[in-house]
Amino acid sequence: MASNLDSVLKKNANDLAKELEVERILKAFKLNPYDILDLPITATEAEIKKQYRKKSLLIHPDKFKHEKGLEAFDFLKKAEDQLSDPAKRKDIDMIMTHARTQVLKAILGSGYSTNIPDDDPRITNLTPPFDQQVRAKGREILVEDELARRRKTKLAYANEGAEKAKQEAEVAARKRKVEEQAKWEERREERISDWRSFSNKKAKKSKKSSHVLG
Repeated sequence: MASNLDSVLKKNANDLAKELEVERILKAFKLNPYDILDLPITATEAEIKKQYRKKSLLIHPDKFKHEKGLEAFDFLKKAEDQLSDPAKRKDIDMIMTHARTQVLKAILGSGYSTNIPDDDPRITNLTPPFDQQVRAKGREILVEDELARRRKTKLAYANEGAEKAKQEAEVAARKRKVEEQAKWEERREERISDWRSFSNKKAKKSKKSSHVLG
């Protein structure tokens, strides 16, 4: 009986751990793969893969049913893919390194150095923890970069739209010119006929006037 109870409690504890992990991933800052994988920016490639395997097995949709489990699993996979790509990881590392430098500068002032390790006594036992402060600063920078990227994209679309409107206006103007020229040509015979009629009337009137004078 006790064995069965222990099994039930263990299963409930495991399910709770899986549910909490799904919720943690969903709440993580999506622009920072380190945040999603719950890793420091100093994590090695081996540590990244180990962490991904551990967490993916924990919340795999085939092993744990959660209404947003698949969404959390996808975020986890994308984070691992991003950090496994050298070019993408280089971009994120540059931002997070800058964030770390900014935090060190704020804490240590002029005595800061980028070579200070995470276990340095001056940055341990901080409230909030040093790593948390670095992530928060990284979040600020990543949000700013994302907003700048979106503004740039929006401006590009706006310029593209303006250029397209200009091209459409030029096409419409050319089309009107062609249509006006076509109409002018269509009425050519009519204009010639009108001119001949006018010329004949003028000639007859001139001839009639000469008879009267004679």
